[in-house]
Amino acid sequence: MEVKATNPQLRSLIYFLRKAWRANGARIWLDVARRLAKPRRKRVAVNLSRINRYTEEGDVVVVPGKVLGAGSLDHPVTVAAFSFSKKAKEKIEDARGRWLTIKELVKLNPKGSRVKIMR
Repeated sequence: MEVKATNPQLRSLIYFLRKAWRANGARIWLDVARRLAKPRRKRVAVNLSRINRYTEEGDVVVVPGKVLGAGSLDHPVTVAAFSFSKKAKEKIEDARGRWLTIKELVKLNPKGSRVKIMR
């Protein structure tokens, strides 16, 4: 699968995820890499209200796209994404949660166990 993205950070992240998939056998990282390799108009943008609705306290979520600050978060969640809006970062911290880059999440949890993909 050829990566057509021109953003150098995105290209390096996709290659990193594929390498993590091969090294750890965790298919979740291949799935995230494929979703990030899609054209920008088909990539997901997830609001905090959706994350709040489909998660529970302590869950780990990966968003193969951008996290937006619409809505509120009423429980602590760890969220990893390619990018975050400024408001989303503030609201995640206010809810005593954590926001990370996808690369940081892979380094913390190479097997990808108990990680939900939000789309």
